[in-house]
Amino acid sequence: MTALVRTAGAAAGEDLRRIVRINEEVKAVVAVAFRINLMALNAIFLAKRAGINARGFGVLSNELRVFSQDLRTQMQALNAHIHGCVRDVSVVLQDIRNTRLLRAAVAAVPARQLDQLVGRRERANAEHQQHLASLRRQLQRALEDAFQLVELGGVLAKSAKIEAAYGQGFAGALTQVSGEFDGVVEEIRSSLQALQRSDFFKNNN
Repeated sequence: MTALVRTAGAAAGEDLRRIVRINEEVKAVVAVAFRINLMALNAIFLAKRAGINARGFGVLSNELRVFSQDLRTQMQALNAHIHGCVRDVSVVLQDIRNTRLLRAAVAAVPARQLDQLVGRRERANAEHQQHLASLRRQLQRALEDAFQLVELGGVLAKSAKIEAAYGQGFAGALTQVSGEFDGVVEEIRSSLQALQRSDFFKNNN
């Protein structure tokens, strides 16, 4: 039983490290979303300078700006799930420590009341584990939603590349900007794919 408790404690500790890594990656995505917003503003001004031939590019740049704002909102939702997971993993770790101490006390001084206390503690542990599993699923779904949003951003960026060709004298500058959009969105896409593969979601039923 003690070996099982140690194993559970090690697993919970590893979960905490994994969720902290996920949080760091989400912060990086938020920073990139800010970059897209600034790039989109610059692209909108550039499209205005290019005139009527870049009207489509301007519309797509504005949509990319909206996308960046939606992405930041989605990342805020992810942050809420992450903080919930950190809280629950910390609770599970505390549960494991407390249960280990109670079991040691029961082993040293057998007493019916202590046995009952350990039973209540173990039931509470199971409830906390179930709640954490629910939070994992919520975080996983939120990541999937964010990934779908980024797929849309990729379509917008590729469409902007096509529209850039109609910018006549500004075509070169517009093409460069649209290429930067495409690269940044792909960077976010890769980050989210890596998060979805995190071991934090293994055996999450």
